[in-house]
Amino acid sequence: MRERTVSVFGTARARAGEPIFALAEHLGRELARAGFTVANGGYGGTMLAAAKGAHDAGGKVIGVTCSAFRNSVANEFVTEEVTTASLDERLEKLIRLGQAYVVLPGGTGTLLELAEVWELKNKKFFDRAKPIMLLGDFWRPLVDLVCRDDPRSAEHVVFAEEPADAVGRIMEVLGK
Repeated sequence: MRERTVSVFGTARARAGEPIFALAEHLGRELARAGFTVANGGYGGTMLAAAKGAHDAGGKVIGVTCSAFRNSVANEFVTEEVTTASLDERLEKLIRLGQAYVVLPGGTGTLLELAEVWELKNKKFFDRAKPIMLLGDFWRPLVDLVCRDDPRSAEHVVFAEEPADAVGRIMEVLGK
């Protein structure tokens, strides 16, 4: 059976002790407990937090890193590192790895990741069975704005308040 992987996108700026860090760690733990491999960018912030949560729950973590970040190394919770040459290649790999996506709050990098998976699904380049979960309300104003132009775009993203809700929805779509 193919490994079931969820790609997690979120800010690299989160620090231990911050609510967003705790949320990402909780998400990683919930995903691992449900039997999912966690894939993310492999560095700090929410990437570190989700990796730590998954690792602490006995899960596997794929860190997709980028050699363009010359002085960066994968965080200590990554169990498999995949190195890419560019940011485009990195995002493409994270998208290919994921059977589902969870998007945490973040900046322009996270926005790029969300926009890419959302547009791929919107244009039907993805099977409908690849859920895109938006954790919390951070992205709601953006979704509302986009949906003013294309109301059907809302069909392709699902908001979840808590990590357990996101994981439960992913399991419903992908099957247990």
